[in-house]
Amino acid sequence: MALIRFAERPHFRNPWAEFERIRQGLDELSQNLVSEGKSHMQATVYPPLNMYETKDALILKAELPGVKAEDLEISVEGDTLSMQGTRKRNQAKENISYHRREIETGNFSRALALPTKIDLDNIMAGLSNGILTITLQKADEVKPRQVKITTDH
Repeated sequence: MALIRFAERPHFRNPWAEFERIRQGLDELSQNLVSEGKSHMQATVYPPLNMYETKDALILKAELPGVKAEDLEISVEGDTLSMQGTRKRNQAKENISYHRREIETGNFSRALALPTKIDLDNIMAGLSNGILTITLQKADEVKPRQVKITTDH
């Protein structure tokens, strides 16, 4: 009777293992930045915002509590709107000991692709109660137009 020996088989390679390793590395990197006091807001997440469209305009509302108007910069280039700013740390309370610190401070930036052409000469922005509202009027060539129908009489 012949004995069959099991040969060394290659270990099954999990295709997601490399992604998990990268994720863990990024987690460690972000923890090191926070622990060193170099906390920065993530551009892809902050500030949270809503953008919606009316017949004549695009409206963007962003939550920016604790940010002053003079610490914001808004620009439009081509079909991209960019927001940059800083939320400063409250300097008056530096000699306190935090039990939990989740309100981030530092620089942020966010860029958004605009879904339609806008009138660059007709942009308004206002900051009230921590909500930034940007109104971007649509360009005349993209606004809907009523077409009159004539008849032969």
